[in-house]
Amino acid sequence: MKIRSIITAAMALLVATSCSAGAKQEKAMTAKGKSIVVFFSHAGDNYAVGDIEVGNTKIVADYISEITGADQFEIATHKYDGMAYTPLINLAKEETRKGELPPYEGDIDLSAYDTVFIGGPIWWGTYPQVMFTFFKNHEGDLAGKNVIPFTTHEGSGLANTVDDVKDAFPDANVTKGFSIYGHEVRTERAKVEKWLKSLGY
Repeated sequence: MKIRSIITAAMALLVATSCSAGAKQEKAMTAKGKSIVVFFSHAGDNYAVGDIEVGNTKIVADYISEITGADQFEIATHKYDGMAYTPLINLAKEETRKGELPPYEGDIDLSAYDTVFIGGPIWWGTYPQVMFTFFKNHEGDLAGKNVIPFTTHEGSGLANTVDDVKDAFPDANVTKGFSIYGHEVRTERAKVEKWLKSLGY
């Protein structure tokens, strides 16, 4: 009889613990709300990885969506299609110097999202200028939202991206961000998983 009571108590404790863990997980998921990955990625000739069919940042964006369930919006432009690496970087330098805002295709309503991941490669110390066109078009749209910058690079890390995102969206909650080498993205998914786990995903 005593053994049966002990077993019953142990089972009750196990069930209670499972329910508590489930409740905590549900609360965490609710707190994150709905997420989206907004990114620019350049296929074609890339430093350190050569001519690629899928851009480095696109691969990271896909990892994020697969792990978190986030939607995606790709900031797409044909302006850089088919360009070799050196002419592309020279053009990017000129765009940055002049503060140009190249157009992109389509758009997205961000009002339904609580968390916005923003990613791109590092071109001359920050995101490509076409991303700043997107930022300008969405001024004020990220007020009160969680904004998480990320980059792919070959030595620049996050560069100036976090400060630039904070300047573009001063009323958003901008985190410190995440960076990964472009030549690692195809083999180092675990680094993205570790980063997202640190955020509670």
